[in-house]
Amino acid sequence: QVQLVESGGGLVQAGGSLRLSCAASRFSVSARTMGWYHQAPGKQRELVASITSDGRTNYADSVKGRFTISRDNAKNTIYLQMNSLKLEDTAFYYCNTAPIAVRAYWGQGTQVTVSS
Repeated sequence: QVQLVESGGGLVQAGGSLRLSCAASRFSVSARTMGWYHQAPGKQRELVASITSDGRTNYADSVKGRFTISRDNAKNTIYLQMNSLKLEDTAFYYCNTAPIAVRAYWGQGTQVTVSS
């Protein structure tokens, strides 16, 4: 069955950078719109960035200008380059289809913690 595996999270100081990866199996990330979502404790999971099959990108206002979503079709992988990280970016990050996620596709996510 479809598997989406997120990686690349960690602890970083405010102003720093991380690159997250989402590796897909039995699923083609090039065939549909894919997105990165984040979820902080006590909050709903929210779409942060998305990329369509033809390469159009969209970002939540909170990350616009700081985050970049990209896709490597050969590796069947979605990336999220996160720069100028802020404390409020602290959350678990997940990938899935966008803007509507498929429940069964949710992976374990990867934790991003931004410190002072």
